[in-house]
Amino acid sequence: MNDVLVRARDLQVHFPVRSKGLRRKQTGAVRAVDGVDLEVRRGETLGLVGESGCGKSTLGNALLRLVEPTGGTVEFDGADVTAMSSSALRALRRRAVMVFQDPYASLDPRMSVGQTIAEPLQVHGLARGARARAERVAELLDLVGLDPSVAGRYPHEFSGGQRQRVGIARALAGEPDFVVCDEAIASLDVSVQAQVLNLLRSLQRRLGLTLLFVSHDLAAVRHLSDRIAVMYLGRVVEVASAADLTASPQHPYTQALLSAVPVPSPSRERTRERIVLSGDVPSAARIPSGCRFRTRCPQVFEPCDSVVPALQEVTGGHVAACHLHGVVGAPERLTR
Repeated sequence: MNDVLVRARDLQVHFPVRSKGLRRKQTGAVRAVDGVDLEVRRGETLGLVGESGCGKSTLGNALLRLVEPTGGTVEFDGADVTAMSSSALRALRRRAVMVFQDPYASLDPRMSVGQTIAEPLQVHGLARGARARAERVAELLDLVGLDPSVAGRYPHEFSGGQRQRVGIARALAGEPDFVVCDEAIASLDVSVQAQVLNLLRSLQRRLGLTLLFVSHDLAAVRHLSDRIAVMYLGRVVEVASAADLTASPQHPYTQALLSAVPVPSPSRERTRERIVLSGDVPSAARIPSGCRFRTRCPQVFEPCDSVVPALQEVTGGHVAACHLHGVVGAPERLTR
């Protein structure tokens, strides 16, 4: 059996930029995802982390073909998702699902939570009959830590954390293999975030799920994930196991992200080095030449302004897209 469940190759998602006026000619493109190579292994939790606007949510949507890729390929269990017919996509929707960021906006306020969870069962022809569906809904509510008696209630009667549990139950209704959690804890209180993270970890182990956990919160990603992929301005710049990436980050952007994560020791927190990046993230409609991180990188040197760095292995299983690796001798620094 292939160890990789989902594989993206040179994946691109570009959105057109049009001029104002009646004719609205295309004047450029926002390169939200711009040549991503990524693998998600069976049974693992892969964290995808980066600043807001880096393209990570768009990438998650593209893997499920909820947005149409501009170029490249996505394979799910060996099948080309980008070439699937509508009937094949319908079958994929059962095996690969999304848990959305906003647990209120993603639930229909006119449907009870029982009806919401039962909807995928009806769509995919599972648990036929009202009684069988009701029993399955009760099982799913219990699975996510909610009392089955709440099935008749409506979304506005629940807290944010409870609504997110309903969203998770709905996603699990079709017994999927692959779940994309798109900023699934971002809108929740900190105490509730920990509960949902622990629930996701428990479900992943209990059901053998493959998770892609998308978040800007590196601390949460590190807590949940087996491996972590770091994304910057439309491209993946580093991938490693959670332990390796935390202990020895190889890309300057990852180093800056980790330096911003608080540590629980007050004495270490006061003395540890922080890397403060200068400037703002460039627009995805105007990508810098060469390395796209060079305009903010504290270690920029000569090749960075003209040569696009490729992902290369630094140590076993740890890859990074940075010219600092493989450079012989002392690099000549550039001033920005």
